[in-house]
Amino acid sequence: MSKPAAPLQTASPAGPASAAYAWPAGKASAAWISIDVDADTPLLWRLRETGDDGYLSEREQRQYGLRAGLRHLLQVLARHEIRATFFVPGLIAGRHPALLPELVAAGHEVGLHGFAHEATREISTESFGEALEASLATFVAQTGQRPAGFRAPGWELTRPMHALLQEQGLYDSSLAGLDHPYTLDGVLELPVSWNREDTARFKMTGLDARWPPTSPVVVLQEWLFDWEACAAAGGLFTLTLHDWVSGRPGPARVLDQLLARICQDETAWITTGADLAAHDRQLSPNRRRAFSSTGP
Repeated sequence: MSKPAAPLQTASPAGPASAAYAWPAGKASAAWISIDVDADTPLLWRLRETGDDGYLSEREQRQYGLRAGLRHLLQVLARHEIRATFFVPGLIAGRHPALLPELVAAGHEVGLHGFAHEATREISTESFGEALEASLATFVAQTGQRPAGFRAPGWELTRPMHALLQEQGLYDSSLAGLDHPYTLDGVLELPVSWNREDTARFKMTGLDARWPPTSPVVVLQEWLFDWEACAAAGGLFTLTLHDWVSGRPGPARVLDQLLARICQDETAWITTGADLAAHDRQLSPNRRRAFSSTGP
């Protein structure tokens, strides 16, 4: 008879996998509202070699965010007195120089999201670094302070690109290796989830789309269920929205009702990415989780 396989070892050098994450006193979980202000940059990136194709449908859909969607989302956040994190491509910040200062003045965090929403699978590490430097310069010039965090377009990074974030001292929110903050190759990660992302549910730019949009009623129930499960597990509920998608009335109401429920939980810490990162970094080493991308 063969010998039973040994159980998988899931502990890290920073502590056992079963240990509950150390949230601030009185808090048992966290919720983070993050909004990617892409506007038309993904479309412009796709057309960077061929130029304007003359079609208006997707272009106009994407213009909705800065014309109206962002205002709707800010109104919902203000109603619940919630501070969010807005990840903004440097190109958008440059075209709309009042955007970053207005978000910061309203108490929100602004973070990096590439310069032209570059697809990381289509650029070199050198180009990634140049885009990062250009975005940092734009943010500092417009707000007077360095941003704390970065989110990769498409949530994809290579190891060398990831290492550049460590050199800049930025937290990252592009990966999904745990249900709470952790460190990967020296970079603090605030994990994302495709289960809590709006384009996979609401985005439809034409009749050739892969699937029709999901009803906001269904998405609300899905996200409420996910929030309850995440809170019960003591995790971080990262919601990822987009200005031109969730800023429309139906999806914006989803956010409104979701926040109403989360705010009822006094043990939930609703905060920004910068505050999450600062909290994790001040924990003692034995309370943090650290991993290497080349190891288990």
